[in-house]
Amino acid sequence: MRKAALAALATRRIGLEVRVAAMCTGLAFAQAGWAQSQDQQPPAAPGSSNPAMADATLPAIRVEGTVPTGYGPLVESDRVNDPQQRVAASKTGTKLEDLPASVQVIPRQLVSEQGGTMLRDAITNASGVNQGGQDSKGYYDHFLIRGLNAQIYEDGFSDGDELSGISHSLNGVERIEILEGPGSALFGSGPPGGTINIVHYEPSPDFHYGGSVQAGSFGTVTNSDYITGPTGIAGLNYRVDATFARSDGFRDLSSRDSEIRPSLQWELGKHTIDFSLDLRDTHETPDSYGIIYFNGSPLGDVSRDAKFSTPFAFAKETYVRPTLSDKWKVSDVLTINNRFSYLHRSLDVLTNGDSTSTMVSDGEVVGRQLREQDDSDNSFDYQLEPVWKFATGSVGHTLVTGFEYQHLLIDTERATADLPNIPDAFAPVPPETSVAGLTFLCDAKHSCDNDHLVANYYSLYATDQIDVTDKFKLRAGIRQDWWDTSLTPSISVPGRFGTDGQPLLAGVTDTRNDAPVSWNIGALYKVLPWLTPYFGISKSHFANFNSENTQNGIGAPESALQYEAGIKFGLFDDKFIINTALFDVTRDNVAALTTINGAESVVFDSQRTKGAEASIDASLTNQWHVIANFTAQDAVITDNPQGITSEGHHPQGAPAYIANLWTTYDFSIDGIPGFHVGAGVNYVAKTYSDITNVNSIPSYVIANAAFGYDAPRWGIDLNVHNLTDRRYFVAANAAGAFVGESLSAFVNIHANF
Repeated sequence: MRKAALAALATRRIGLEVRVAAMCTGLAFAQAGWAQSQDQQPPAAPGSSNPAMADATLPAIRVEGTVPTGYGPLVESDRVNDPQQRVAASKTGTKLEDLPASVQVIPRQLVSEQGGTMLRDAITNASGVNQGGQDSKGYYDHFLIRGLNAQIYEDGFSDGDELSGISHSLNGVERIEILEGPGSALFGSGPPGGTINIVHYEPSPDFHYGGSVQAGSFGTVTNSDYITGPTGIAGLNYRVDATFARSDGFRDLSSRDSEIRPSLQWELGKHTIDFSLDLRDTHETPDSYGIIYFNGSPLGDVSRDAKFSTPFAFAKETYVRPTLSDKWKVSDVLTINNRFSYLHRSLDVLTNGDSTSTMVSDGEVVGRQLREQDDSDNSFDYQLEPVWKFATGSVGHTLVTGFEYQHLLIDTERATADLPNIPDAFAPVPPETSVAGLTFLCDAKHSCDNDHLVANYYSLYATDQIDVTDKFKLRAGIRQDWWDTSLTPSISVPGRFGTDGQPLLAGVTDTRNDAPVSWNIGALYKVLPWLTPYFGISKSHFANFNSENTQNGIGAPESALQYEAGIKFGLFDDKFIINTALFDVTRDNVAALTTINGAESVVFDSQRTKGAEASIDASLTNQWHVIANFTAQDAVITDNPQGITSEGHHPQGAPAYIANLWTTYDFSIDGIPGFHVGAGVNYVAKTYSDITNVNSIPSYVIANAAFGYDAPRWGIDLNVHNLTDRRYFVAANAAGAFVGESLSAFVNIHANF
């Protein structure tokens, strides 16, 4: 944007969800860094969550001398795909414009502008991403990228067992980075769809604080606060972020969430030491059934408020994660990063089993089951990464070398009870009112386990970002993994066999030892200042090790190969940023859920996704901003020895088309600037419930709108979702479809000081 545009944006919001009401509690703590005028070269931003990004942050604007970054007004450096922004997940501090891959960055301020408070609210701002897929239980985050499973990381550390239930708020989140396609050469075991890396704010040396409170439909109230500043000890700064949320919930799916995340950063000589402690207590209501399928689609003759799920279902989770890192700048050539994370999660769940055996028969809903589940996950992750910056002649290198050790320990205990039929599928009232009278069983017809799972992952890796010239960039990486995984059942379940065909018996350990090699290579060339084509190939591996796919023991690792080619455009002095990509991803030995003889089972198949995507971030005028993306993809099952009839079908939850648009306009009223309006449209094509493709959910289009006002230190926003009150479904599960929210409205008051 021009200077005038920046001046207009200076009063914009999206900032600092400083929930004023919550500020009374004295909790919340956010990041800072002072904005600079457009004419100044910005110094290293003290609030930057990645020191490598300091010299990449675009100049912001000056409002009354200083404006804290982070929760403050949306400025030009907060654009979705700013080509000058450096990506933490690249581990080389490389600018977006120099990465030969499709990488997208979603700033927190944009999500807040749209009224979002959760990670799932943010994904529409990136191409190729949708909610749903295998093992979506209706109460936690599960995403597909390019029709394939995605892995979620927080500040470079994996969330662990992805198929066991984490919902991600935006507590203390600065931005979300999405790397599309296989990324295990950098991150180790990871699905081929891509990597979602959540990046948190860092402490600031300048004292400031703020918060926001958002309230609206379904009895929803979300309060976020932060405080940050110096401790009084030289070089030691602190930050605390807190979020408290509760909701009666659409369809009476109530939830509550309490989170606090204190963090410290200490500049000690040549060391930058960071410590954070992420504490969460979440309560959600599972809705595995959603609206039951009938004749291939969700029942159309029932209210979208109709409930087929057990009324007393619940999911409770505690989450404790301390992280410690040391960035030691040995010299201008060598920086050594030491990182450590410990994660403890406990999950207590009572939820309906997801099986195609649950169906409408003679007007009744039959085949209903209830799962009782108690999980405990403990994992350690240590990363040692020396980063070398050097030149060979005129060629510059940023070489990341690394060793990683991960230890995963998962204990699971699950049993299943049969539920009575719902007598009238068209006026459903689940008969069960408590667990009294229910018998939880463990056999071939009742999904269950009592398992002890252990994994040790050892890895050596290297990635080199090569600046051959100012125009020609290369990137190459390789990773050698050694995976030792084991499963020890505590009970013998009839009909349960390992992948070798042998029964899984109590006390007998089933083990695997694998040593896959992952790699990637890519290149880009800046043909013109505004035109950059690129090409890349990546090979990835993913350990079939999680708590949901153990019915057949521990399977061989999944593998994937991606070819990607694209063009990056930066037009009109980067006022129009356009990224395009063609991709072809094949994956083998994919664990896919299906129902065999009335019981949930796992089969291993091969899949392929071919497609194209495009995204645009455009400043049409000084006041008018547009973000849009489009994806066309064809995801199919290419091989399934255990179910030949599914070959040529589509994987669960992979739509053929995805499109999203969000636009805002800033204006003045009676000479008073700071007002804005926004509108958006989301489209997702038809998706299927499992690899049989018998059931599906229809495509949908929904519209959203926003209106607000922002002064330099405070603001207020009104967001309206699903303007036309459209009945739609956000994801296709095996038994039924998850229902999208009806017409809803939310008001957000925010401030920062």
